[in-house]
Amino acid sequence: MARRDDITGRGALNGYRSSKANNKTKHRFQVNLQKRRFYIPEEDRWVTLKVSTKTIRTINKKGIYAVLKEAREKGTLLKEV
Repeated sequence: MARRDDITGRGALNGYRSSKANNKTKHRFQVNLQKRRFYIPEEDRWVTLKVSTKTIRTINKKGIYAVLKEAREKGTLLKEV
């Protein structure tokens, strides 16, 4: 299963680590994913989603229903909720 955010679709980024001597080594920057259950009062049910911490902050600010509605409109929703 891919390490992707279920709502935004964000995944890992590639880059380089740089030492003090400025030696570069390839590195993969993973998204900070958390498995969370959210209650959607409009649909009267619980959903389990794998979301990044940035998405959790957005859900806390806007509400789960608004965030899901936005993701459906943009087409970024990976898991059908």
